[in-house]
Amino acid sequence: MRQFPTTLSQFIIRSQASYPGATGEFSSLLTQIGLVGKLISQDLRRAGLINILGTTGETNVQGETVKKLDAIANDDFVKVFQASEHVCALASEEMENPLSLPNNWPHGKYMLLFDPLDGSSNTDNNMPLGAIFSVLKYGRTDRLPTEADLIRRGTEQVAAGYLLYGSSTMLVYTVGQGVYGFTLDPDIGEYLLSHERMRIPEKGKVYAANEGNYNKWPDGIRKYLDSLKVTDKATGRPYSARYSGCLVADVHRLLLGGGIYLYPGEVDRPEGKLRLLYEANPLAWVVEQAGGKASTGTTRILDVEAKKLHQRVSLIIGSRLDVEQAEAYIHGKA
Repeated sequence: MRQFPTTLSQFIIRSQASYPGATGEFSSLLTQIGLVGKLISQDLRRAGLINILGTTGETNVQGETVKKLDAIANDDFVKVFQASEHVCALASEEMENPLSLPNNWPHGKYMLLFDPLDGSSNTDNNMPLGAIFSVLKYGRTDRLPTEADLIRRGTEQVAAGYLLYGSSTMLVYTVGQGVYGFTLDPDIGEYLLSHERMRIPEKGKVYAANEGNYNKWPDGIRKYLDSLKVTDKATGRPYSARYSGCLVADVHRLLLGGGIYLYPGEVDRPEGKLRLLYEANPLAWVVEQAGGKASTGTTRILDVEAKKLHQRVSLIIGSRLDVEQAEAYIHGKA
């Protein structure tokens, strides 16, 4: 008889057993992230039928036009975790200020940072979308968490991962003991373990970058990209270009098949565009746990000092050898 796959809940409960003294709060939090994924997945499937495509007419704290689905996805995260007992603060790419949850404190020992809908420019085109999350521990019982409590290095994360909405819905996460992927079975409404101990190849044959910005990038980045297009069988070149407009989808592809994703700073905006706390830190930890590497080009992402909630950063992420080669070009050593 074929064995039934492991569900997300079963996997989390079994993993909890390896932590003496675990109370189940952290396990419940991860399960609730899965619930958010189900809600957003359902919204996306019906998006073209219930008039929730297009924009709200507003801009978010990043100065970007808010898509209707951005707002709905953000609301899904907030509603689920307001009802949770385990999270005492939320911070979102879509919200200017963090949201303290006094009803969940001091019992709630965790803080959640998230990008509720990554790649939202794809919403009107039926392209892949995602969500990214980062979990931090909050241990104080004398006061509610403030914005300053959320601004931490990536090395302080206790869980991180992403939801991918494509041909199937996936939840991929790490708690520092490898990377695991779960695929949502829509017939039974359960996430099933589909990718165990995910490992990114040491080197790939694919790169993902928005080359419309090529002329704005530093020389080292441009020279590196030019080198990927040279035919050289000995080094596996040329690389294939694959850029979807959804960071989660591009990183997921690299996690499975190897390669490199680049969103560097520009000559007139060297700090970069992607958000450190909501995007770069969680994805960097996932990729590192899978054997890859994530860098600004000069500094390991997880070592970048966080100074503000919506801090931006350059991101070069993927297979270890590919990222190291990109860094060599940036430093003028290649």
